[in-house]
Amino acid sequence: MNCQNLLSDLPTDLPQELMQDLVCADGIRIERIISTGQDSPPDTWYDQTENEWVLLLSGAARLEIIETDGPRKLELCPGDHCFIPAHQRHRVDWTAPAQATVWLAVWWQTSSSEEHLTEIGSE
Repeated sequence: MNCQNLLSDLPTDLPQELMQDLVCADGIRIERIISTGQDSPPDTWYDQTENEWVLLLSGAARLEIIETDGPRKLELCPGDHCFIPAHQRHRVDWTAPAQATVWLAVWWQTSSSEEHLTEIGSE
């Protein structure tokens, strides 16, 4: 058994975002991501084949999501979480430069049984 604190041992002054695998198993990946002011390059959008759920543990961030009616920016603070379905175009627009922004990210493959996947609280 391996127990650690997600908010300990936070590096500072990272030249790029740090992604650390916590769990990699068949069909699922869980990472701790640490940002210190990094964002996605301008006009760069993620279009992933996996579903993604992110929880902001500390710091602050802004995501930009492309929706059917255009881009939308989401301001995130600790405790905020987002479900990003596979192929939902998105990018990290901003992260707090003066503190560690720590994310917990979970990715999993889409399957035909997920056609009825809904977000809790979205109904």
